[in-house]
Amino acid sequence: MTARLIMKLEVVAAEPTTPDVLRVVFRHPQRPELPEWTPGAHVDLRLPDGKVRQYSLCGDPADRARYTVAIKREAGGRGGSLWAHANLAEGGLAHVSAPRNNFPLAEGTRHILVAGGIGITPFVSMARSLAASGADFALHFCARSAAEAPLLDALRAVCGDRLHLWLSGEGRRLDPALIGPPAPGTHLYACGPQRLVDAVQARADADGWAPDHVHIERFAATLDENYKPEPFDARIASTGEVLHVPADRSLLEVLRENGFPVASSCEIGTCGTCECGYRNGTVIHRDHALPLAKRQDRMMPCVSRARVALTLDL
Repeated sequence: MTARLIMKLEVVAAEPTTPDVLRVVFRHPQRPELPEWTPGAHVDLRLPDGKVRQYSLCGDPADRARYTVAIKREAGGRGGSLWAHANLAEGGLAHVSAPRNNFPLAEGTRHILVAGGIGITPFVSMARSLAASGADFALHFCARSAAEAPLLDALRAVCGDRLHLWLSGEGRRLDPALIGPPAPGTHLYACGPQRLVDAVQARADADGWAPDHVHIERFAATLDENYKPEPFDARIASTGEVLHVPADRSLLEVLRENGFPVASSCEIGTCGTCECGYRNGTVIHRDHALPLAKRQDRMMPCVSRARVALTLDL
């Protein structure tokens, strides 16, 4: 695990982009530039009670002076969005982390982006970057209405006719079959409600897309009624200490109880905050954050487990 820089940033703008989505712009009160970032990255917003929430950066990666996020008010959420809507106002201060990217653009010749609702946020910076480089891309944006489609004006300006708007309130819904079969150099990305990303994933599987050419960012935990967690032991490489993880407890919980203060946020395997390394053992990966290439020696202890035993690189 590596510590992330936390900065006290000034709010220079906070304005609604839809009735439920607040666009917030941050800058450093003293430094002219913020840490650089790449399309698809997110930042942590640290709340006064110590909790952490992640929000995708939706500005221009070339603009090092500002970070822009869009936060949807979730009345039934965990409280982070309600706090943000009530407290983030021009002139205020907020604790924001340096960016992390669990959802980057891949190297390719064509990019197909599929977003639903607030799931559009990582794709705004992707579209800006792809358009600026002259890349071949298409963005499918699903929303109930144009008035409820976050950041729509900016997307229209950036994408032009590469933006395909699907408004369910007007009877226009995306048919995942329109994505088409895989082609050399083409990558598929999806972010949004579970129903949408599941439909995109199912269609990609049916059409024979290679797993490393399909990139999904999810907001919800893995649901598998047939999965039965089993107990296992976790050995700490630096001390030799062995911690027993019962079937009804997460590895993250056991680590914390034994003096290992692992940072976390979502605790459902979607944000990547609690990522740590392991040296041996068979890990049952149940997160949506780690790419396949990193799973041979990295894991998310909030949801992932091991068969019998493993050694953690702690």
